[in-house]
Amino acid sequence: MFERTRTGLREMPSNAAWLLSRALKPAEALGAGARDQGRKVTAAVVDAAPVGDSVEIRARRAHDAAERAREAEERAVEAARESKALADRAREVNERGRARVKDVERETSREVKQRVAEAEKAADEFVKRERQAAEADAEEERQEVEEEVENEIAEAESDAEASQQRAEELVEDATEALAESRRLAEEAAEAARSAAQEANRQAQQLQNEAKQRASDAEARVKAAEDLRERAAATAKHTARELDRETTDGGLDAYKKPELVELAASIGIEKRTNMTKGELVDAITKAARRRARQGASS
Repeated sequence: MFERTRTGLREMPSNAAWLLSRALKPAEALGAGARDQGRKVTAAVVDAAPVGDSVEIRARRAHDAAERAREAEERAVEAARESKALADRAREVNERGRARVKDVERETSREVKQRVAEAEKAADEFVKRERQAAEADAEEERQEVEEEVENEIAEAESDAEASQQRAEELVEDATEALAESRRLAEEAAEAARSAAQEANRQAQQLQNEAKQRASDAEARVKAAEDLRERAAATAKHTARELDRETTDGGLDAYKKPELVELAASIGIEKRTNMTKGELVDAITKAARRRARQGASS
């Protein structure tokens, strides 16, 4: 009975250590994966080149999502660390329990030997009774210690499992946050590309409009030059005719409306308020002035 129980006591801590090692490995792997994904998403958000108000809003949302992902990652890593700490604590409890059981075994064995030696001196029967009593006490005490150790190990394993489950939940949340951050970053990049394309299209349109306006301006300048040349030729011709007609005294034969129209053609101001004689005089002076200008040119 005593030997069988001692064997069972030695096997139980090794099984607990195996369970704790199984619980710790997934938590550590998940924490490392969350950190790698967090760094990749942060780099993707930084590489996005926002353009315009709508792009800045999208980039800000992507940045906020990346921050939430980073916080979820940190929580997951912290939970993994807590899980490892609890596992280490369970391992320490296991080792202390085993050491305590060994100490109790050594102590009880020493007490049994001592009491047996004392009983042998008194009587063989007394030695037998004392041996049985000592062994019973030792068994009871050992069972109590084993029960306490088992309870402590079970509690430590339960805490480690709960911590691992929490770490897995946090890692899942971090993964979802990373996916959302990646989606927002892609939307921001797409918006930036669309804005760049629209800006390029508008720039091309403005360039075409500028070319068209320049062409129209050149055409208007050329037309103005042609008109100016025709007007100058017409003015010279009109001046010559007026000079000839004023020399021959032909202006007096014109009616006043005709004189007003003729004065308008050579740029005489306030012509509508002049009398016929004033119009004739103004037209004659203007014709002579134009004739002199034409001769000098």
